[in-house]
Amino acid sequence: MADATDALIELRSISKDYRSLRPLRIRDLRVAPGQSIALLGLDAMAAEILVSVIIGATLPDAGDACVLGRPTAAIKTGEEWLKWLEQFGMVSSRTVLIEQLTVEQNLALPLSFDIEELSPSLRAQVSTLASELHIPEAELSKPMLHASAPTQLRVRLGRALALSPRILLLEHPNAMLSPDDTPAFAADLSRIIAARQLTSILITSDKTFASAVADQVLTLQPATGQLKASPDSWVARLLGR
Repeated sequence: MADATDALIELRSISKDYRSLRPLRIRDLRVAPGQSIALLGLDAMAAEILVSVIIGATLPDAGDACVLGRPTAAIKTGEEWLKWLEQFGMVSSRTVLIEQLTVEQNLALPLSFDIEELSPSLRAQVSTLASELHIPEAELSKPMLHASAPTQLRVRLGRALALSPRILLLEHPNAMLSPDDTPAFAADLSRIIAARQLTSILITSDKTFASAVADQVLTLQPATGQLKASPDSWVARLLGR
């Protein structure tokens, strides 16, 4: 984890009640600019709450959240928060995909509201994004309803990346995939994070997937909020898994 002076994301002694058996607790989480970490030990609801705390959508009941150089509690207005939110990309099953629109149109949504007929410049932007995501060109014209699960997840990732965020947050993305499709997505995700030099937090229950994507794998001890480092995560990165 990063030193406090280097941290782009810093959570200290965080506690947030979300009507579970115990509150979400994070004793000390610091993520440096460009660092990619994976967190194990959070279920879907805890992952959602953690992301909400990081992006300032909710404030912790106790502790301090300092992100992008400022306390989230210092954001006072909705307009200020919406502008600040542009620096985050989020991948979640809660991201709405419009089934009646094509894959191409769904990818274009963050870039323009005028997607009935994509302009040449907008279509070129979408094509570049699809290529980066390894979405086959043949998939782009399909209605989202008929797109494969890997394509749907890549569209969610593309929507998160479209506005070039500084921080990427992913809530259990591999839960949307079959085991056979997971390694290819892990490789693509790791490549994109590295190429864009993103600061990222991946929340997952799959240690193998986590090790294939992140620089460091941490496991949350929910009773105490302590984050325990996985000693072999750097080995998996070295071997390219």
